[in-house]
Formats: sequence, structure tokens, C-alpha cells
Amino acid sequence: MSTAPKRILVLRYRFIGDTVLTVPFLRNLRREAPDAYIAWVVAPGSAEIVRGIPYVDELIEWDPVTIHADSRGTHRTFKAKLDFIRSLRNRQFDKVYVLKRSLSSALIAVLSNAPERIGFATEGRGFLLTKKVAYRHDQHEVENYLDVLRADGVKVRDDYLELWSTPEEEQRAGALLLASGIDAARRIAAIHPFSAVSQRGWPLENYAALAQRLSNEGGFRLIVLGGGSDRKIFEAIKPQFAETAVDLVGRCTLRETLALLRRCSFMVGNDSGLMHIAAAAGIPLVALFGPQSPVKFGPWSERARVIYKGFPCSPCRQKFFTECAPSERMRPACVEAITVDEVFEACMAVAAETRNPAGGSIRNDVC
Repeated sequence: MSTAPKRILVLRYRFIGDTVLTVPFLRNLRREAPDAYIAWVVAPGSAEIVRGIPYVDELIEWDPVTIHADSRGTHRTFKAKLDFIRSLRNRQFDKVYVLKRSLSSALIAVLSNAPERIGFATEGRGFLLTKKVAYRHDQHEVENYLDVLRADGVKVRDDYLELWSTPEEEQRAGALLLASGIDAARRIAAIHPFSAVSQRGWPLENYAALAQRLSNEGGFRLIVLGGGSDRKIFEAIKPQFAETAVDLVGRCTLRETLALLRRCSFMVGNDSGLMHIAAAAGIPLVALFGPQSPVKFGPWSERARVIYKGFPCSPCRQKFFTECAPSERMRPACVEAITVDEVFEACMAVAAETRNPAGGSIRNDVC
């Protein structure tokens, strides 16, 4: 890759987890091209968590109508889409990295008029790219992203996650805990019991039983985290949680949640965007996986412990329930096989680990 100043566009938009996992790519890219103008196309709901990133010059929001929960439909009309493409063309990018694997993202790269387009040769879109990269299902998504840089001649020096919060956000997190009756001297554990796809999530009753044990046997003060859409679900199960558990479901922004997590001894939860935020926050983490393999999308952290049963049918296509019979709680067997005892033991083990003084989630330094 030439060291001459360039205008570079990065396409990796939509989910919170994918957004967090893109940061190592951007850090290594910025190190290689310190004088380049780097813009990153992100979804509005995900952009919040990477505010303050020092490796890009501009965050560009792309928000077409999709089935995903974080879609607001800003670019709903043909005119809005056309205006978005025109705005990209007006920026005169020299190069586009297409980290999203869809055909539509490669079309955006072409329509941006950038002469260089590097990305994965997936969904039959290779002809739209000037440099094609093989996508691997047997390695983590962070490594897949970094492979795109390697294919373009960029030296990859590290691969750890990181996120940024402001002093004001840290102060608000501390004030929120104090208002909830939790002082700085208490050991705090975070629980995130929700999943965008309910069948993939560990049953809420299990989380309630775990919360009781973490409170009574572990001596932790608990905070329960979740989004606004989880509020109604939690109200039905809330009486089963430990009386001392602090209900913060739908009551914190993503930024405040990041600051809260940094004050926790550990977090336990399902495969989710918040799992990746916890990994980036540098805290110990217990992540529960069922139908989806953690190989590609597991927590990218040496402090994480994954509980995954790996049945002969795992991972599956998640077409519930055409490949296996559901339990009485409408969960697949791989989820039901995870016990409260083993999750409790995993939580106590990770809580004993030493916290990273740098606050980052170190995975590897790459030679």
C-alpha cells in the first residue's frame, strides 16, 4: 500500500458487534496511512458506541430500511439513496475497503467511483472488486477483516479491541450506581440476559437462578442490562431475580453502559453486541452460545470464557425448529444443555482474574 496521502472509505455498517470488531482494522489502517483521510460508513444505532474513535476522520451514516431492529429508515426513498451515493462520489475516494459481505455493499463501492475496491469475494460479487479476498468461516471475524488489510500489503501489528468514553460519561455511570445504592467498594457483576433471537438465548429463568446465586453465594451486587425493547420481557421475570439486583434495562445509553461495564468485576450474557462491548471494555466475561458457533463471533478477549456445547448438529442454520425439536421453553437442546451450576462456576472463575490495567481487551500482538 502506498504511503502517499489517500482518501479511503471503509464499508462495515449495521450491527453493534460488527462495528466493535472493525476497530482493530481501522487502527492498523491508520498506522499504515497516518496522513490519509479515512471515512467509515456505519449504521446510526451502531455509530454511538464508536464515537471518539481516533482512527477515522469521518463517520458516515447509512440507514436503508431493513428488518434489523436498529434500522430507522433514514435512507428509505430512492432520492435519499441517490443523495447518499452522490455524497460519496463528491468526496472522491481513492480506495474502498468493503468489509461487509453483501452484494449491495459492493455496489455502493462501485457507485462511489473509487478506482480501488478491496473486499471479500462473496455473494458472487467478485467482479465488482479490484482486489478479491477469500472469506474464511473457520476463523474469527476480526481476523477476516485484518486479512483484507494483509491482502492489500498493510502490515498488521496488533488485533485488540478498544472503545472510548468521556470523563462525563464515566461520572454519570458512577452517579447512576450511587443512586442505585452501589458504592465503589462493592463487587459488581453485570448480567445481560437478552437476545435478539429468543431461541438463541439462555432461558430467563436460568439467569434469575444465576442472579440469586451470584448475590447470595458470590456476594456480588448485580446490575441487569438491556435495551428499551427488552423492558417488557424483563418486567415479567424481574420478581425472580435477586432483590438486590439493580434494574437498568432500557435505562442507559450504549455509552453509559460501556462506562458501567468498566466498573464491573465481570459480565455474563448471551451472544450479543453487548458481549462485544464488554470484551472491548477489558473486563472478564462469560458468554453463552447455543446454535451459533463462537469461532467467528465469539468474544475477542483473553478474559472471556465461552460456554458452548457443540452438539453434532452445531452450529446449525438457525431455522427454528426444522432441524431439532424445541424444549418446553422453546429452546434448542444445545441451549438447554447449559446448566446454572456451570455458568456460576465460570463466573466465579473469571471474577478472580486480574483486571487489565490498560483498560483494553488485549487479544494478541501480531508479529
